[in-house]
Amino acid sequence: MMAAAADGLGSLAIDTTQLNMSVTDPSAWATAMNNLGMVPVGLPGQQLVSDSICVPGFDPGLNMMTGITPINPMIPGLGLVPPPPPTEVAVVKEIIHCKSCTLFPQNPNLPPPSTRERPPGCKTVFVGGLPENATEEIIQEVFEQCGDITAIRKSKKNFCHIRFAEEFMVDKAIYLSGYRMRLGSSTDKKDSGRLHVDFAQARDDFYEWECKQRMRAREERHRRKLEEDRLRPPSPPPIMHYSEHEATLLAEKLKDDSKFSEAITVLLSWIERGEVNRRSANQFYSMVQSANSHVRRLMNEKATHEQEMEEAKENFKNALTGILTQFEQIVAVFNASTRQKAWDHFSKAQRKNIDIWRKHSEELRNAQSEQLMGIRREEEMEMSDDENCESPTKKMRVDESALAAQAYALKEENDSLRWQLDAYRNEVELLKQEKEQLFRTEENLTKDQQLQFLQQTMQGMQQQLLTIQEELNNKKSELEQAKEEQSHTQALLKVLQEQLKGTKELIETNGHSHEDTNEINVLTVALVNQDRENNIEKKSQGLKSEKEALLIGIISTFLHVHPFGANIEYLWSYMQQLDSKISANEIEMLLMRLPRMFKQEFTGVGATLEKRWKLCAFEGIKTT
Repeated sequence: MMAAAADGLGSLAIDTTQLNMSVTDPSAWATAMNNLGMVPVGLPGQQLVSDSICVPGFDPGLNMMTGITPINPMIPGLGLVPPPPPTEVAVVKEIIHCKSCTLFPQNPNLPPPSTRERPPGCKTVFVGGLPENATEEIIQEVFEQCGDITAIRKSKKNFCHIRFAEEFMVDKAIYLSGYRMRLGSSTDKKDSGRLHVDFAQARDDFYEWECKQRMRAREERHRRKLEEDRLRPPSPPPIMHYSEHEATLLAEKLKDDSKFSEAITVLLSWIERGEVNRRSANQFYSMVQSANSHVRRLMNEKATHEQEMEEAKENFKNALTGILTQFEQIVAVFNASTRQKAWDHFSKAQRKNIDIWRKHSEELRNAQSEQLMGIRREEEMEMSDDENCESPTKKMRVDESALAAQAYALKEENDSLRWQLDAYRNEVELLKQEKEQLFRTEENLTKDQQLQFLQQTMQGMQQQLLTIQEELNNKKSELEQAKEEQSHTQALLKVLQEQLKGTKELIETNGHSHEDTNEINVLTVALVNQDRENNIEKKSQGLKSEKEALLIGIISTFLHVHPFGANIEYLWSYMQQLDSKISANEIEMLLMRLPRMFKQEFTGVGATLEKRWKLCAFEGIKTT
């Protein structure tokens, strides 16, 4: 039915003069097709364009990044798309019915709608000429028959952009270009429009295409690299660095015939690198010696191969002589057959063949005899060069030279063994010396550490002695002052006692009142207090230097901030940040010299007993 409909439409398109209507009017064209009773083939969900027209994996920009001009898949003859139909016969499109709208094809005689150049990796199409009342659902209903739609961007005007999942779906959508869309059965102008489908240039499509091209280029580079790696010759094995362990392993390998070639390259590279020094010279000498011993093995191997070659030559000569005797027998047979007795009985053809065979066998026999004679001449020349005659005197000389060579080889081996023994002795002596040096260095280190510890302890003891001496001097000065005070107080007491006795006597004689005695006692107490104050003032007389005044100012401000007092260690840690050379004893002596400014109090009981210094200068000011 489809073929018949297509044929009917084709005949209708060709013979338009019989219809007597304007083919340029699309509405008239559609009405005429409906009046003829042509059943439309397009149904919802039906494939609009066959997959044979569109290439699923088509990439028009392929090899664009590599500098090769892109291939246009629409060129006929490349096999990507079938060749276009003849220009005389127009392509007939069919009416497409959807649920919400109907698509009418354009006049076949009109030129096909124009399209722009296809961008690389195009998956987006521009759809223009949509009806004004067309919704996004209607657009999706029409174009989802071309393939999976990923996005629809509809404008307020009569166009939209549709993005498909694959590139070949764009070709199916382009097939709908030129169709007239009519919504339902309405004849309103807003419900109809002519579709114009064209390729659209989208950043997302171009980005995906570039990613694919990069991926293919990476795969191509990876494939080429693998091919180059496969064809590259194998690199030589790496040579290990020199060490005593590796040297012993290499010496064992040098003694092994199968590993000698590998080991000798390592030894050569070590020597060229400059690994030979006074310490490793003995090891390298032993390895060179083992390489020299390998020369004898090679000479023995060469002698065996020469013997094998001589035996092979002898076998070849024997085989050649055997072949030559057989050739002689064959030639004798031919010569016998050519004699008159047997020659007359052969036919002409047989005689001809026998003559040919005889000549051929004679040529071969002559060639073999010449080869054998050449071998014998070479042997005679070798014998003459070596002067290897069978005389007994020369045999004795050869035996003596062989014995002398063996003796010389044994002497060389003995010398090499002696040198090897000396090398081992030198190694043992070096190891002993290294052990002694290590032991001595360890002893020296321990002695140095002990000396350092002793020096540190001596310094600590000296500092302690100095501090104790300072304390003793301070205590001696304090004792002297106390003795002076005691003597002064005793003298005062004596004076006072004498005065008291004198006053008592006066009282007894004069009979003064009790009030006068009280006044006298008050005067004596005042005198004692004055004396004490004078002693304190004497103690606290003048500061020795400006540094002490500065220290007193800093300590007073520090103790003023700490109203509950501070111990001497706390004070010393604070003062040491300002002056690292100051000591705790110096601070304590300064505080003891100024009792009116600083006083010492005891807090706590037993193990928690603590001495604290407080600032009492403001208390004295208050009391006065």
